[in-house]
Amino acid sequence: MTVTAPLVVSVVPMRRRHLRSVLRIEALVYPRPWSHSLFLSELALRGSRAYFVARVGRDIVGYAGIMLSGDDAHVTTIAVDPAHHRHTVGTRLLLVLTREALARGARHMTLEVRLSNHAAQDLYRRFGFGPVGVRKNYYQETNEDALVMWVHEIDTPDYAALLAALERSLPGQTLYDERRW
Repeated sequence: MTVTAPLVVSVVPMRRRHLRSVLRIEALVYPRPWSHSLFLSELALRGSRAYFVARVGRDIVGYAGIMLSGDDAHVTTIAVDPAHHRHTVGTRLLLVLTREALARGARHMTLEVRLSNHAAQDLYRRFGFGPVGVRKNYYQETNEDALVMWVHEIDTPDYAALLAALERSLPGQTLYDERRW
Protein backbone atom coordinates (compact mmCIF):
# COMPACT_ATOMS: atom_id res chain seq x y z
CA MET A 1 0.00 0.00 0.00
CA THR A 2 1.35 3.38 -1.02
CA VAL A 3 0.78 6.27 1.36
CA THR A 4 0.88 9.72 -0.21
CA ALA A 5 1.20 13.03 1.54
CA PRO A 6 -1.78 15.39 1.36
CA LEU A 7 -1.66 17.45 -1.81
CA VAL A 8 -0.44 21.04 -1.50
CA VAL A 9 -1.59 23.11 -4.47
CA SER A 10 -0.51 26.70 -5.07
CA VAL A 11 -2.77 28.80 -7.28
CA VAL A 12 -1.19 31.95 -8.68
CA PRO A 13 -1.94 34.40 -11.49
CA MET A 14 -0.78 33.11 -14.86
CA ARG A 15 2.30 34.83 -16.26
CA ARG A 16 4.13 34.55 -19.58
CA ARG A 17 6.75 32.32 -17.94
CA HIS A 18 4.03 29.71 -17.28
CA LEU A 19 2.96 29.38 -20.91
CA ARG A 20 5.31 26.54 -21.87
CA SER A 21 3.76 24.34 -19.19
CA VAL A 22 0.26 25.60 -19.94
CA LEU A 23 0.69 24.78 -23.64
CA ARG A 24 1.94 21.29 -22.76
CA ILE A 25 -1.26 20.61 -20.80
CA GLU A 26 -3.36 22.31 -23.49
CA ALA A 27 -1.96 19.90 -26.09
CA LEU A 28 -2.69 16.92 -23.85
CA VAL A 29 -6.34 17.72 -23.18
CA TYR A 30 -7.70 19.54 -26.24
CA PRO A 31 -7.92 18.32 -29.84
CA ARG A 32 -7.43 21.90 -31.05
CA PRO A 33 -5.28 23.66 -28.44
CA TRP A 34 -5.02 27.40 -27.99
CA SER A 35 -1.84 28.93 -29.41
CA HIS A 36 0.90 30.75 -27.55
CA SER A 37 -0.20 34.02 -29.17
CA LEU A 38 -3.82 33.50 -28.11
CA PHE A 39 -2.78 33.04 -24.49
CA LEU A 40 -0.56 36.15 -24.74
CA SER A 41 -3.45 38.22 -26.10
CA GLU A 42 -5.74 36.98 -23.30
CA LEU A 43 -3.12 37.78 -20.64
CA ALA A 44 -2.81 41.31 -22.05
CA LEU A 45 -6.53 42.00 -21.44
CA ARG A 46 -6.15 42.39 -17.67
CA GLY A 47 -9.18 44.63 -17.31
CA SER A 48 -11.60 41.98 -18.55
CA ARG A 49 -9.70 38.68 -18.12
CA ALA A 50 -8.09 36.73 -15.30
CA TYR A 51 -6.00 33.58 -15.68
CA PHE A 52 -4.47 31.36 -13.01
CA VAL A 53 -2.20 28.32 -12.84
CA ALA A 54 -2.17 25.55 -10.25
CA ARG A 55 1.20 24.20 -9.14
CA VAL A 56 2.18 21.14 -7.17
CA GLY A 57 5.74 21.79 -6.11
CA ARG A 58 7.35 23.42 -9.12
CA ASP A 59 5.13 21.67 -11.66
CA ILE A 60 2.17 23.40 -13.26
CA VAL A 61 -0.68 20.88 -13.16
CA GLY A 62 -3.62 23.01 -14.32
CA TYR A 63 -4.86 26.41 -15.37
CA ALA A 64 -8.10 28.32 -15.77
CA GLY A 65 -9.42 31.68 -16.89
CA ILE A 66 -12.44 33.94 -16.96
CA MET A 67 -13.67 36.79 -19.10
CA LEU A 68 -15.73 39.48 -17.36
CA SER A 69 -18.47 41.55 -18.92
CA GLY A 70 -20.80 43.61 -16.76
CA ASP A 71 -21.99 41.39 -13.93
CA ASP A 72 -21.28 38.16 -15.86
CA ALA A 73 -18.13 36.05 -15.74
CA HIS A 74 -17.52 33.51 -18.50
CA VAL A 75 -15.15 30.61 -17.83
CA THR A 76 -12.98 30.69 -20.95
CA THR A 77 -10.86 27.67 -20.14
CA ILE A 78 -10.09 25.22 -17.39
CA ALA A 79 -7.76 22.27 -17.78
CA VAL A 80 -5.87 19.86 -15.57
CA ASP A 81 -2.94 17.66 -16.54
CA PRO A 82 -4.40 14.13 -16.95
CA ALA A 83 -1.81 12.85 -14.46
CA HIS A 84 -3.53 15.02 -11.83
CA HIS A 85 -7.17 14.33 -12.67
CA ARG A 86 -9.34 13.37 -9.70
CA HIS A 87 -7.07 15.24 -7.24
CA THR A 88 -9.35 18.31 -6.78
CA VAL A 89 -7.13 20.60 -8.88
CA GLY A 90 -10.13 21.62 -11.01
CA THR A 91 -12.17 22.37 -7.89
CA ARG A 92 -9.41 24.61 -6.55
CA LEU A 93 -9.12 26.46 -9.85
CA LEU A 94 -12.87 27.01 -10.07
CA LEU A 95 -12.91 28.32 -6.49
CA VAL A 96 -10.23 30.86 -7.41
CA LEU A 97 -12.06 31.87 -10.61
CA THR A 98 -15.27 32.38 -8.65
CA ARG A 99 -13.53 34.50 -6.00
CA GLU A 100 -11.91 36.60 -8.72
CA ALA A 101 -15.26 37.01 -10.48
CA LEU A 102 -16.83 38.18 -7.23
CA ALA A 103 -13.96 40.57 -6.51
CA ARG A 104 -14.55 42.12 -9.93
CA GLY A 105 -18.28 42.56 -9.38
CA ALA A 106 -19.73 39.52 -11.15
CA ARG A 107 -23.09 38.18 -10.03
CA HIS A 108 -23.42 35.31 -12.51
CA MET A 109 -21.08 32.81 -14.17
CA THR A 110 -21.39 30.82 -17.36
CA LEU A 111 -19.43 28.27 -19.36
CA GLU A 112 -19.65 25.70 -22.13
CA VAL A 113 -18.64 22.09 -21.62
CA ARG A 114 -18.53 19.12 -23.97
CA LEU A 115 -21.66 16.99 -23.75
CA SER A 116 -19.39 13.96 -23.31
CA ASN A 117 -17.43 15.46 -20.40
CA HIS A 118 -19.52 14.17 -17.51
CA ALA A 119 -16.73 14.61 -14.92
CA ALA A 120 -16.50 18.33 -15.68
CA GLN A 121 -20.29 18.68 -15.66
CA ASP A 122 -20.37 17.07 -12.21
CA LEU A 123 -17.76 19.56 -10.98
CA TYR A 124 -19.78 22.50 -12.32
CA ARG A 125 -22.99 21.19 -10.77
CA ARG A 126 -21.27 21.11 -7.36
CA PHE A 127 -20.72 24.85 -7.87
CA GLY A 128 -24.40 25.37 -8.61
CA PHE A 129 -24.14 25.55 -12.40
CA GLY A 130 -27.21 24.29 -14.21
CA PRO A 131 -27.74 23.52 -17.89
CA VAL A 132 -29.66 26.10 -19.93
CA GLY A 133 -29.12 24.93 -23.48
CA VAL A 134 -26.97 23.23 -26.08
CA ARG A 135 -24.75 24.82 -28.72
CA LYS A 136 -24.72 22.49 -31.73
CA ASN A 137 -21.27 21.63 -33.14
CA TYR A 138 -19.64 24.16 -30.81
CA TYR A 139 -16.44 22.12 -30.78
CA GLN A 140 -15.86 22.18 -34.52
CA GLU A 141 -12.77 19.96 -34.49
CA THR A 142 -14.91 17.03 -33.30
CA ASN A 143 -18.42 18.28 -34.27
CA GLU A 144 -19.39 17.88 -30.63
CA ASP A 145 -22.16 19.87 -29.00
CA ALA A 146 -21.57 22.05 -25.95
CA LEU A 147 -23.78 22.15 -22.90
CA VAL A 148 -24.25 25.77 -21.78
CA MET A 149 -24.36 26.12 -18.01
CA TRP A 150 -25.02 29.10 -15.73
CA VAL A 151 -24.96 29.84 -12.04
CA HIS A 152 -26.76 32.97 -10.82
CA GLU A 153 -26.52 35.13 -7.71
CA ILE A 154 -22.99 34.13 -6.76
CA ASP A 155 -22.84 37.29 -4.65
CA THR A 156 -25.28 36.01 -2.00
CA PRO A 157 -24.58 34.67 1.50
CA ASP A 158 -25.98 31.27 0.45
CA TYR A 159 -23.49 31.01 -2.38
CA ALA A 160 -20.65 32.13 -0.08
CA ALA A 161 -21.64 29.27 2.23
CA LEU A 162 -21.51 26.83 -0.71
CA LEU A 163 -18.01 28.03 -1.62
CA ALA A 164 -16.87 27.72 1.99
CA ALA A 165 -18.23 24.16 2.17
CA LEU A 166 -16.45 23.24 -1.07
CA GLU A 167 -13.21 24.69 0.28
CA ARG A 168 -13.53 22.79 3.56
CA SER A 169 -14.12 19.53 1.70
CA LEU A 170 -10.78 19.68 -0.10
CA PRO A 171 -8.04 17.34 1.09
CA GLY A 172 -4.59 18.77 1.53
CA GLN A 173 -3.98 22.50 1.27
CA THR A 174 -4.49 25.29 -1.23
CA LEU A 175 -2.02 28.18 -1.11
CA TYR A 176 -2.89 31.54 -2.64
CA ASP A 177 -2.63 35.22 -1.84
CA GLU A 178 -5.84 35.75 0.12
CA ARG A 179 -5.34 39.50 -0.11
CA ARG A 180 -6.59 39.25 -3.71
CA TRP A 181 -10.09 38.55 -2.42
